[in-house]
Amino acid sequence: MGKKFYLTTPIFYPNAKLHMGHAYTTVLADALARYHRLRSEETYLLTGSDENTEKVVRAAKDAGVDVKTFLDGIVSNFKSLFSSLGSSYDQFIRTSDEKIHYPGAQALWQKLVEAGDIYKSSYEGLYCVGHESFITEKELVEGKCPDHGTPPEKLKEENYFFRLSRYSGRVKDLIESGQLEITPASRQGEILSLLKEGLADISFSRPASKVTVGIPVPGDDTQRMYVWCDALSNYITAIGYGRDESSFKKYWPADLHVIGKDILRFHAAIWPAMLLSGGIPVPKRILVHGFITSGGKKMSKTLGNVIDPQELIEEYGAEAVRYYLLRHVSPFEDGDLTKESFKEVYNANLANGLGNLISRTLTMAGTLGVKLSYHPSDEEVLAVESEYTKHFENLEVNRALDLIFSRVSELDAYIQETQPFKLIKTDPEKAKKHLEYLLEELAEIAVLLRPFLPNTAESIFKALGEGKNPGALFLRKE
Repeated sequence: MGKKFYLTTPIFYPNAKLHMGHAYTTVLADALARYHRLRSEETYLLTGSDENTEKVVRAAKDAGVDVKTFLDGIVSNFKSLFSSLGSSYDQFIRTSDEKIHYPGAQALWQKLVEAGDIYKSSYEGLYCVGHESFITEKELVEGKCPDHGTPPEKLKEENYFFRLSRYSGRVKDLIESGQLEITPASRQGEILSLLKEGLADISFSRPASKVTVGIPVPGDDTQRMYVWCDALSNYITAIGYGRDESSFKKYWPADLHVIGKDILRFHAAIWPAMLLSGGIPVPKRILVHGFITSGGKKMSKTLGNVIDPQELIEEYGAEAVRYYLLRHVSPFEDGDLTKESFKEVYNANLANGLGNLISRTLTMAGTLGVKLSYHPSDEEVLAVESEYTKHFENLEVNRALDLIFSRVSELDAYIQETQPFKLIKTDPEKAKKHLEYLLEELAEIAVLLRPFLPNTAESIFKALGEGKNPGALFLRKE
């Protein structure tokens, strides 16, 4: 049996339009999945939508449609963007799915009950509908949620709670021992500081009289599961927990969760604690990426600096968007994107860089009838590209892409130095040798590009096989 690799993105909130942050998470996880497939590993990529939220009910009401119709429209938008970006996900899970998701979420709840970690208590506090979570007075700005600009609701209700406080030490030990790896180290330090302070028990359900959607609490129809056991459990319910044990055991524990820094606490503190309580192995690794800013500022409608990923795709193509996000944004820090910087990078690296190299080489090769004589396999290329594989194993996908484009620059320099375009007339045999070398190098570059620019890679392979110029892979956007 070959090696397996299971990785996930967070399930996204059902917003009407996905933003650049969603696009980044999606292409980052996809590049990692494609890399592991390149290594002939049986790879499973999960994504999906977090649908059991009260704000969905309100949004559907405002739109004048029922909740299911509203959600189906949102999911259609999600899948359309993911398709446009070239995401190769294997499953799109919806937490409203009563057949796929509900059984596992309820089974996990029952395990926590059996562990003695679920109890009933009264809760009184402030609740932000936008976040679908409770919020403290300290977090408010002038009495309002700083993210949504709306005052929270005051709630007093009897809920079920999870004994999160019981697991502070055990989760801390898992992380410090490396059994649960948090990348980058700065995020690991952040979560360890929180764990050292100690975690507080959390509300795990809400009254069914106050929430109209959600998973019923096992044995108590008057309560609905709150976000934690509902949303976080998707990572195991999707692969069979609670309904298909053989499938679950095949893929779990997850090799990698890819998340944004704003949900670090949920995934590196609450989720491992729930798994420990349920007697389930914890994930092996969590990659915590930063935000996408524009002009050094958070994207917002007020500032007018929001960039719609779909608009960039329509103007430049999905491969260009993938290229910018995967090379010019570090997985470990915030990354900046403006329309000006995007256009500049596109012209310099894609149109005048990779696209020009391929066009020039195949035009010269076509003149002399030179074709690729040997097509290296994925395994052969990876075997000699130790720096490339090292960067991927370290989750430094941007540095792996740097290596590819360094080679593009080297080949451009090689053409200028050897001048096969002149030798075609003066010494065709010598020109052929240079061109055979260039074609072999392009074949290797195409293999290495597969995780990043899959369509471009296939276009290069096809052009090399036919011995024809593929045309302008990247038109200039002057």
